[in-house]
Parts: sequence; structure tokens; C-alpha cells
Amino acid sequence: MDTTVPQGTFDTAYDEGWAGWVIGEPQPVVAELERQGWFRGSVLDAGCGTGDNTVLLAGRGHDVLGIDFSDRAVDLARRNAETHGVPARFEAADAFALEGADRFDTVVDSALFHVFGADDRARYADVLHRVCRPEARVFVLALALTEEPTFGPCISDAAIRDAFTDGWELEDLSADRYRAVARGDNATELGVGSGALVDLPAWLARLRRV
Repeated sequence: MDTTVPQGTFDTAYDEGWAGWVIGEPQPVVAELERQGWFRGSVLDAGCGTGDNTVLLAGRGHDVLGIDFSDRAVDLARRNAETHGVPARFEAADAFALEGADRFDTVVDSALFHVFGADDRARYADVLHRVCRPEARVFVLALALTEEPTFGPCISDAAIRDAFTDGWELEDLSADRYRAVARGDNATELGVGSGALVDLPAWLARLRRV
């Protein structure tokens, strides 16, 4: 995609209940990364949505902050944490205007990066470089542009390689899956019932801040 998805699109999705990325559980990829021990130090969940990944990480003892530019999402995330009895932290924040420097050791981006246009993807990588400590790891899970049926904003692997250049080492980039809820036309195209959980083609990138 060449343009960034407008913020209002996400607010509307939350208000009208058709946010396909709200699955009521953490992303399986994120849960597996945690199981493997990749999360260390101060963690940022960028574009946390309703907070399932943040709640998972906080519940397992990680120092994690979930941010989202949608006030509606942050409100839902705080309710989510309260329901699970987890003292997770959330803030409404612009991913392009994060304050401070050298304060995160791990960043998880689950379906935020792919909503940006090319210029904003590069800006975003620069912001993350400023707020990550040296040797920090950034994990990007993004919907992949492939021949497989899918929905939502999708990108090529080159979009990740092109954004994270100076100051970054791409340690790994592989095909993976992103879990979403299919509704309406999306469900019809995938041949599933509306409201079904589906695992869509995705990229998982592991980047090191140098």
C-alpha cells in the first residue's frame, strides 16, 4: 500500500464492532515469541489495539507499555486488563511522536506497520530507533502480500527491508500467520462463516537496533 490508513477508520471499526484484528486472545505468534524468551527488559507494544498482547506479557511479568493512537482502543484495552486482573499499562500515543530516548529493549508490532504508507514506514523505523536502546529487538508481524486469499492492508517483504535500513540489522524475515476475524465479504471470499477466526499470510521480522 502507498498511503497510511486514516485514524478514523480504526475508531469507526471499534465503535461499530467490525475490527477484524480484535480476536479476544493474544496473537499466537506473540505468545510463541514470549514462550521462546525473546521479550526482555522494557517492552513496547506498538499499536496495542484492545490490549490482548500487552495483557499476556504483563501477566507473565514483563515490564510492558501498550500504546495506540485510538482513544477508543486504549479504553477497551484498560477494561480488558481489568477483566483479566492484570496491572497492564496503556497510553494513547502517536507512534510518530514517541517521547524519550533509549528506553525500550523490546518492541512488538502486531499489525501496525502494514497500515502505513512507504514514507510513514520509514519515519516509523526512525522513531523506533530513537526510543530503543542499543541491541534492542523489534518484532514486526505484518499481513503479507501473496497469492493466497486474504484481507486488510498487505505489504511485500521488501517494504520491511526498505524501511529498516540505517541503524538496523534484519536478523530474520520469514513467512508466518496472523490471526484475524473474517466478517461479511471477507468471510465469503475465504469460504468461512462470518465471525470465524482465520490465520492469514504474514511476515514476521526480527530486527536488532545497532
